[in-house]
Amino acid sequence: MISVVCRSPRQHVLKYFSKHIKVLGTPYSTRVDAKQEEVLDKVDQPDSETTLADSVTDPLKHDDYFNVKSMFTKHDLFKARVHFGHKVGVRNPYMLPYLFGNRLGSDIIDLEQTVDHLQRALNVTAHMAYREGVIMFLTRNRQMLLLVEQTAKECGEYSYCRYWRGGTFTNAATLFGAITRLPDLCVFIGTHNSIFEQHRAVVEAAKMNIPTVGIVDSSSDPRLITYPIPGNDDSPCAIELYCTLFKKAIMTAKERRVQDKNIQEEQVKS
Repeated sequence: MISVVCRSPRQHVLKYFSKHIKVLGTPYSTRVDAKQEEVLDKVDQPDSETTLADSVTDPLKHDDYFNVKSMFTKHDLFKARVHFGHKVGVRNPYMLPYLFGNRLGSDIIDLEQTVDHLQRALNVTAHMAYREGVIMFLTRNRQMLLLVEQTAKECGEYSYCRYWRGGTFTNAATLFGAITRLPDLCVFIGTHNSIFEQHRAVVEAAKMNIPTVGIVDSSSDPRLITYPIPGNDDSPCAIELYCTLFKKAIMTAKERRVQDKNIQEEQVKS
């Protein structure tokens, strides 16, 4: 039996964000209905009479508490070649809703959808970091392995970019001991071991009910990813952009946590 300690950050954040998810097709595919999101946004807008104490103690009431929407633009994604997919011959049929079309035999990813999904993923990641959740970065891209590991280190989180041993999540008690802290969020900078093989941790995270954020290219299967981000998963410039954005979101959340804690302490003293 696996004993998991301190899952409250994940449970608290996902309880809120689950309202914004409308399930379509399979249990793991997520998409937000525009009308539903508009209604929820109105409900979630803080009242004009909301006090400073309320805004500090419950940042989930804010639509964009960490201002992640201003961290990038669609033009930034275009310059980083995020819209480039793989050849049509290796296209995953479950990625069709995220594709704009194809040109010269290669799929083109719809950046309008990428912007929306990336903003949502950064927001969830920031809330996890704000509540001191454990975030793990994963990739099997050997070219960008060192960059992903360095990104995790710089923002005070964890990474696992080497060969994935089966049962690392599902059999953690046997491998590491009875008391094992599993991550509260897994961030996949690419969901493949190879162009045809999915990363084993994707399935294990789903089995252990660990929420996942993942870059899904045109050849990827997005169904088991909680917060899929359609985009190029192998170009260096695209991966550098992803790492920069996730690092910025995590660091912003941690800095905001310290600021809010100081405000609360001042209010107690006064």
